[in-house]
This record gives sequence, structure tokens and C-alpha cells, in this order.
Amino acid sequence: MNSRQFSAKQIRPEILSATINDNMSADERFQNLVLRPVIKFQNNLLVEVFRNYIAKHKSVFYDLSLEKRTIYIENAIQKDMKLRNSMKGMIIGLFTVEEYLIYIQNSSALNKRMMNIVKERLLSHIQLFEKPELLTAV
Repeated sequence: MNSRQFSAKQIRPEILSATINDNMSADERFQNLVLRPVIKFQNNLLVEVFRNYIAKHKSVFYDLSLEKRTIYIENAIQKDMKLRNSMKGMIIGLFTVEEYLIYIQNSSALNKRMMNIVKERLLSHIQLFEKPELLTAV
């Protein structure tokens, strides 16, 4: 195993709840062995990227209700190709070459899984997306 491959795998957190069994599809296996750990590792960066996205879009997010904030996050992840591609790059960049070769065989389905996990992570951290002045006043 080369040093980049070893390092890329070493830095990933272990996800104890991720199950691996013989009955699961190749995509589900890739999701649990590669996507979830990489996305968890990149969590803080993905949160900051979304904070920047909010700021670049005139901070309208802050004036929305909780329900509309959820819809805003879902729409941003699904429809803003620049944001989507940027986040995909942050995740794919931490694949090993072997993982990348697996990924490109079914990238469309794996991208969908990837973005769903990112969306769920952002939604679970929605409380972190408050106006910056409110966070510093505490």
C-alpha cells in the first residue's frame, strides 16, 4: 500500500454503526466503507462551505423559518451545481486511486448517495447555521 493510500484511509473516522454484509449491493458497500467515513472526516469543512454559501447568497437563509431552512439546504444541495461539484470534489479528493476506480464505474448513483449523506449531515447541523453575530454574542 503506497503512503497516500495508507494516509487517506488512516485519517478516516471509524463508523461503528456502518454495517457490512454479503447481501448488500456494491453501491451500499462503497457508501458504508468509503463515503460515510470520508464525509464524516470532512464534516467541519462542509459546514464552513455551506456557511460561505449562505453569505454569498445575501444571507436570506437567516430570515427563513426552520422548515424553509430545511428546504433551502435541500434545494442548494440538489440544484446548485457549483456548490454540489465543489462538495463532491472535497469528498472524491480523499479517495484512494482504487476507490476512485470503483467510484467511476457507477458515479451517478454514488453521487446521489454522496449528496444525500451531505444533505443529511447539514440538516443535522442546522443549528450551526445562525447569523454570525448571534454566535459571537454568546
